[in-house]
Amino acid sequence: MDSNKYLPEAVSTLIEELNKLPTIGRKSAQRLAFYLLRQSPNDLDQLAGSVLGIKDNVKFCSRCFNLTSAQSDENDLCKICNSQARNQNSICVVEEVLDLIALENTMEVSGVYHVLHGALSPLDGVGPSNLKLAELFNRVKEGADSIDEIILATSTNSEGEATALYIYENLKNSGVKISRIASGLPIGGDLDYADEGTLRRALKGRVGF
Repeated sequence: MDSNKYLPEAVSTLIEELNKLPTIGRKSAQRLAFYLLRQSPNDLDQLAGSVLGIKDNVKFCSRCFNLTSAQSDENDLCKICNSQARNQNSICVVEEVLDLIALENTMEVSGVYHVLHGALSPLDGVGPSNLKLAELFNRVKEGADSIDEIILATSTNSEGEATALYIYENLKNSGVKISRIASGLPIGGDLDYADEGTLRRALKGRVGF
């Protein structure tokens, strides 16, 4: 039975839209909708403004494809790429921005990043052209004389391993050291679900691919 049919159309529509979000099931969407109904108009305006502002106020870093402010006048680069304190000769490759955040929380990455925005998954129609792989290869080619290491920090599931192997095969003759994060992460796990201690051990124990 569809309990939403007893609700006003505006509430039913909100539930349907919330249900489209990742990990949000029907029951969770209903609870969120009723939570929002209890909030003040000012709080709802702030939330709506934050959601609507994402497209206008956020863009991708032109070098590593991390998120950065659309109002930034720092050559379209994110804070990490712009930082004088970061080792620009070490590039840590991750699948998603959430993985970057997880690794930053370990405080073990002194270099910069390259965000692929996904992993190779032929069954889902995700191939090399759907990721920021060409940009990574060009970045390494242009900085081959200065880049010391590429750290492959993709997830340890089948898609992440396939992506790491694809990158290795394309860069193994570049003359740049290529390493893979070490064991410590569960096979089949995603980086953003791992605790900081596990990530720290994985980074410290990384080995050659």
